[in-house]
Amino acid sequence: MASDPREHDLVLFGATGFTGGLTAEYLARHAPPDARWALAGRSLGKLEAVRERLARISPAAAGIPLLVGDVTDRASMEAIARCTRVVISTVGPYITFGEPLVAACAAAGTDYGDLTGEPEFVDRMFVAHDGRAQESGARIVHCCGFDSIPHDLGAQFTVQQLPEGVPLTVQGFVRAEATISGGTYQSVITGLGRARQLVAAQRERARREPAPDPVRHVGALRNRPHREPVIENAWAVPLPTIDPSVILRSARAQPRYGPDFRYAHNAWVKRLPVAVAAGAGLSGMLLLAQLPPTRKLLHRAIAAGTGPSPQRREKSTFRVRFLGEGGGRRVVCEVSGGDPGYDETAKMLAETGLCLAFDQTPSTAGQVTTAQALGPALRDRLVRAGMRFDVLEDAAA
Repeated sequence: MASDPREHDLVLFGATGFTGGLTAEYLARHAPPDARWALAGRSLGKLEAVRERLARISPAAAGIPLLVGDVTDRASMEAIARCTRVVISTVGPYITFGEPLVAACAAAGTDYGDLTGEPEFVDRMFVAHDGRAQESGARIVHCCGFDSIPHDLGAQFTVQQLPEGVPLTVQGFVRAEATISGGTYQSVITGLGRARQLVAAQRERARREPAPDPVRHVGALRNRPHREPVIENAWAVPLPTIDPSVILRSARAQPRYGPDFRYAHNAWVKRLPVAVAAGAGLSGMLLLAQLPPTRKLLHRAIAAGTGPSPQRREKSTFRVRFLGEGGGRRVVCEVSGGDPGYDETAKMLAETGLCLAFDQTPSTAGQVTTAQALGPALRDRLVRAGMRFDVLEDAAA
């Protein structure tokens, strides 16, 4: 490390927010003693308050460097990107605040990770900055929290339990008992109000992406609501999040997913009326988000940067179960952990940053997924940190 010309190994941008603060606390407890990491944000005074809090966790944190930067100040984003090997960011909604830092990292050859679950942002960053990142060697890794690490790494883990070189199907079933984060809520409302922009971004990305491999086929598995025995005879209901698109991009990038890979993503619901009510509520929010006055009211419902108490988070859990089939085998795997929206998300982002900075990983550049760029190295880190990746069933199909 002494020969590295960059001052820092890792910079956390957005350390003064709620999830940013939890990520900083995790790093204070778990970063290697010789890791050169720093906190970054808009307000020096707030950064100093975070550092004081961290010093009560670990006395060594009292000397953590503080970097002041604002996404409206291009020079400050460039300065942060140039002084470190890796940046992780909690500053969202990313479609509003994310691009300046992505652009700076892509130009500087600095690895980047964030917590976005916003498809439009991911597609726009690919179009605008994937080429430059490939030239500089930067790895741009979006979706490094509950969106989409448990799903992306869990699907990869499931594939690794199945035979190689054969067609594979995987279904994912998501169950989370937790309070939605303020940042996630704000991103959802922003996304609902940008349906036309999302479609335009998807089309532009499709025009820019390389042609698919003509030998391998990767796509969505036909899906509909159904009773599913592998989730305790509960209902599986199609779940329209960013996670399946991330999984399919990982599959396209890695031949281990087989010559024909199909995936379906579902919510794990014990009672179908609950899913119907949730769908109706989401449809109502979609309509309200189209008009600026009602969209503004929706934004006010849950503020970004806020979150539940430690006691509430301690009671929160998630499980993502996977049914994989192919080559005469049938496996059921599960990824599980604690509070998905805050504690585990902070853990996942921090471990992603540490993995990018310190671990031996595949040689990649440009916009890449966590499974593609980090895979088993990140999974091993998360297992050591308390998340579980289990094989529940392995049998002949």
